[in-house]
Amino acid sequence: MLSRMVSRLFLIMIVLLLAACGQQTSQSQPPTLPSAQETVPAGPIAAPQPTVVPEATAVPASTAVPTAIPSSGGKLTILSWQAITTLNPHLATGVKDFNGATVILEPLARYNERDELVPFLAAEIPTLANGGIAADGTSITWKIKPGLKWSDGSDFTIDDIIFTWRYCVDEATGCTNKTSFDPIADITPIDDTTFTITWKEPNPNPYIAFVGSAGMILQQKQFANCIGAAANTGAECQAANLAPIGTNAWKLQEFRPGDTVIYERNPFYRDADNVFFDEVEIKGGGDAASAARAVCTTGEADFALNMQVPKAVLEPIIAGGACDVVAGGSTGGVERIVINFTNPDPALGDRRSEPDQPHPFLTDPAVRRAIALAIDRKAIAEQLYGPTGVPTCNLLVVPAQMNSPNTTCERNVAEAKRLLDEAGWVYKNGVREKDGVKLVVTLQTSVNNLRQSTQAIIKANLAEIGIQTYLKAIDPAVFFSGDPGNPDTLNKFYADLQMYTFGPNSPDPQSYLEGWICAEVTSAANRWNGNNVSRYCNPAYDALFAQLKTTFDPVQRAQLAIQMNDLLVNDVVEIPLINRYTPVIKLKNLDGPTFNTFDSNLWNIASWRRVP
Repeated sequence: MLSRMVSRLFLIMIVLLLAACGQQTSQSQPPTLPSAQETVPAGPIAAPQPTVVPEATAVPASTAVPTAIPSSGGKLTILSWQAITTLNPHLATGVKDFNGATVILEPLARYNERDELVPFLAAEIPTLANGGIAADGTSITWKIKPGLKWSDGSDFTIDDIIFTWRYCVDEATGCTNKTSFDPIADITPIDDTTFTITWKEPNPNPYIAFVGSAGMILQQKQFANCIGAAANTGAECQAANLAPIGTNAWKLQEFRPGDTVIYERNPFYRDADNVFFDEVEIKGGGDAASAARAVCTTGEADFALNMQVPKAVLEPIIAGGACDVVAGGSTGGVERIVINFTNPDPALGDRRSEPDQPHPFLTDPAVRRAIALAIDRKAIAEQLYGPTGVPTCNLLVVPAQMNSPNTTCERNVAEAKRLLDEAGWVYKNGVREKDGVKLVVTLQTSVNNLRQSTQAIIKANLAEIGIQTYLKAIDPAVFFSGDPGNPDTLNKFYADLQMYTFGPNSPDPQSYLEGWICAEVTSAANRWNGNNVSRYCNPAYDALFAQLKTTFDPVQRAQLAIQMNDLLVNDVVEIPLINRYTPVIKLKNLDGPTFNTFDSNLWNIASWRRVP
């Protein structure tokens, strides 16, 4: 039995290693967006000051060979039209906030553009071959680089790693990355730079914790009093969320939530001599098209994130040749329609969209299937996305071997109407109804020209089958904020349908697929920080997930992942629309940015530099 388990674990590690080797605004001052944090101080957030004066010390060599550069210094200006609202990645729900945190905080390792794991705080990547991963799958042993410092000059220690685990697994903290840390039974220091993670049960995904955007490590000293409910409510903790002390190449200088973040050099960074830019500024506000123009047309910015721009607008902007488009993999994830299985009626007060309040008609499979059949993915892709996205029938599209061949999603209006007729939804005066309940839905998403254009197509599609649709567009700084005090976040989901993009954060989809189990249902009880935003709960799906967690054979894991995807798609829990190849844009003289399927586009920002 043990030998079979060992051989299966060896197989999955070989497959993972082989797979790894394969694969703003146009104004200089963007408009300030309303803050999604009701308790955020009105003024800019000042960064914590170093506790000691920096001294000239030898630093460990960089993991990458530094390239010759003509000079260094100056400011790197990044446009993120979806403005950053928190710098604590463990309370974040949007990629924008993970990007903002990445400039300051680090995990043990990150995925590069080839889906390979690259050491950051770790000295090396543990594997079966080097003895870092236990043959029976029960543990993983990491070594961190010696001499690591926080930006306040204090020592980075294994205690900070242990603290981050305890911070995130506490239910009351509301950690949005909790599923990455839940499998851990214990973390045991071996010496000052070595520790072992012991899993609650043999773990086929040994890189689930402390890797990528979900694995960034918090300083224990700064967040010591923030485990539990205080994480979101305590004044000390709210201040820490907006100004974390980190280990990356820059530290916080100033933060205006919903607007701008300014970072300055971290003198204690382990490879400080090879950092090119003195300052990094991430500006929020405006829209994606104006951000593209600010890089490609006026040169006011160096780099622009998340170019969610209709092809008719984007193509002329980049045609001038002053900028480079960086895209690849499945950078943007899958744009999807999320179905609310609970009732968002405001008349329910505090009970709206709670798990014990079923939706009056979206719990009817016929209605959900009719909506999916009516949506014209082809039109959305061809008219709006062009080369930046393709239609997809699946919620899981990467890695490629887990992109299900079993699903279909051709538009079929006649079949949609037949399903509704058969289910007793009668067409009256332009809207179908049954037992006094009318098929009237609100579809919400973030403010963005591409998404509003997509909403318009969907509204017209649903009108054809007798479903009336009201459209709602929410400031992205609010929609993606995760702010428990704001009613318009995607987590609270006070609408019938909502649209956004999402995808796995590692080549192993276990954490991603955990987002639909019953235990992850979002509710007031977990401060709306569960990952199951649709409030879908199906014991059959939970059983498949339980099987996935204990399956080591890579072929069987892929089969289970496909089976889970197919269940979600066929039960119309969410409606996949477009596999987004969302590009980023950079000035031609900015060297370093890459696309990234499983991590932030800023994953390697410390190595960026300006070239002639």
